[in-house]
Amino acid sequence: MPAANHKYLVFVGTYTTKTESRGIYAYEFDSDAGKLAPKGVAAETRDPSWVVVHPSGKFLYAANEAGKASTVSAFAIEAKSGKLTLVSQLPALGEDPCYLSFDRTGKYVFVANYTSGNVVVFPVNADGKLGAGTANVRDEGKLGPNKERQDGPHAHWIETPNGNGMVFVADLGLDQVLIYPFEPKTGSLASDKVATSTRSSTASPGWSVTLSPGTGPRHVAFSRGRLFYGRFLYVLGELRSSVTVFKSPGSDVDNFHSIQQISTLPKGFSGRNDAAEIAIHPNGKNLYASNRGHDSIAVFAIDPMNGRLKPVSDVPTGGKEPRHFAIDPSGKYLLAENQFSNNIVVFKIDAATGGLTPTGQVVEVPSPVNIAFLQED
Repeated sequence: MPAANHKYLVFVGTYTTKTESRGIYAYEFDSDAGKLAPKGVAAETRDPSWVVVHPSGKFLYAANEAGKASTVSAFAIEAKSGKLTLVSQLPALGEDPCYLSFDRTGKYVFVANYTSGNVVVFPVNADGKLGAGTANVRDEGKLGPNKERQDGPHAHWIETPNGNGMVFVADLGLDQVLIYPFEPKTGSLASDKVATSTRSSTASPGWSVTLSPGTGPRHVAFSRGRLFYGRFLYVLGELRSSVTVFKSPGSDVDNFHSIQQISTLPKGFSGRNDAAEIAIHPNGKNLYASNRGHDSIAVFAIDPMNGRLKPVSDVPTGGKEPRHFAIDPSGKYLLAENQFSNNIVVFKIDAATGGLTPTGQVVEVPSPVNIAFLQED
């Protein structure tokens, strides 16, 4: 169920290189009024392109996307002011980390390194500091046909589903979602071949989900709802601007099979586009995907019986290059970050249809690329 509290801290990750951004910005979001109130710079840090709040609410972790100098940073959160204090920073053990998530216990941080095509696991200590990596695995497989974008493995997303024994990795370069066994006691992936140094192993995933050649999987959403949680996998294809729906007839991850591929773009659009983000509403009824180029949010209804998608609308984001968007914990609003127009646009979500209506609030922030919420006490 959506959270009952009405106010949240919001942290916005940005790109600082060749922009006016200084790092991570903090806001307060009121879900009754749908208003973002700025609290200023939370932390000055280089290119924090993905930020996540720890389940405890005490710490925030950022992927500092800086090529060979990339790091993962841990910050302590001062809840009243929104200020962040750096407590730990480690090399990302790869190039250009673009996604972070936690295991179900909150004891580990998963990192997807895009350019180097590897995924890393770091333990989280009680004080929020990161420990030495417990796993470092490079994705392996057949490359996709797009010579420019699929020149090697490119890990773009990593999460564990409702259980804690498997880790799913979307690899844009391989046209696959790789599924690695995860050992929560040791923090290892594919535990028979684990590397904990700066050199990655070549451990094979236990299973994989294969997409059409040239799809370029970027992010993934799992189905929600009491009856269908985790039964359907929705894979956003950045290169093909599509969502591919996979179904599992049971709990076995090796049984996923494709049942639908649908475009995120309206019919007749022929311009350049890169799909960017995908999310399912907390009520499980609607799916959203962002388009960079068409500069829109595609809204889909999810069939409650078979998991298939039906287009509802395409809504302009009120800016350029919506690299990311987030649904607030109340489920009432969607916040779209337009990277190239330096703004965040707030939309009201229609509870009945899932449709989006701009509230009129547009918040200026330099190069916004990610949002993370923290519920206030």
